[in-house]
Amino acid sequence: MNYHVGDIIEVKVNGITDYGVFVNTDCSYIGLIHISEISSYYVKNIYDYVCLGENILCEVLEVNINEKHLKLSIKNINYKLIPRYGRIKDTADGFKILQKNLPIWIREKLSEIKKTAC
Repeated sequence: MNYHVGDIIEVKVNGITDYGVFVNTDCSYIGLIHISEISSYYVKNIYDYVCLGENILCEVLEVNINEKHLKLSIKNINYKLIPRYGRIKDTADGFKILQKNLPIWIREKLSEIKKTAC
C-alpha cells in the first residue's frame, strides 16, 4: 500500500515511550506519533490518550518509503475508533433526568439510613 501525506489510516499501538507512540500498519510500515502530535495541549501522560494494543486512526504527516517509516499525528482528528456496536446516542434531555431524580434519590437514601440507624 502507498501512503500519502494527509491520509487517515488505521494503525495498532505497539509501544509507548515518554516521547511518543510507536505503531504498526497492516503493510509493514512502522509509525511514530511524536508527543507533540498527540494533542494541542500539554500531554502529561501519553497513557491518557492511547493504550498498548489499541487500534486507532492517524493522519500521515510524512512518508519514508525506503525505510518504511511514517510520521503520524492524532491531534487534529477523532482518532478513537467507534466501537462496532456504534456510537452511544445523546438524548435530548441530556443530564435533565439526573438533575430531576438526584434530589429524590438522596432523600430516599437518607431515609433508608435513618431507619437502619435506629
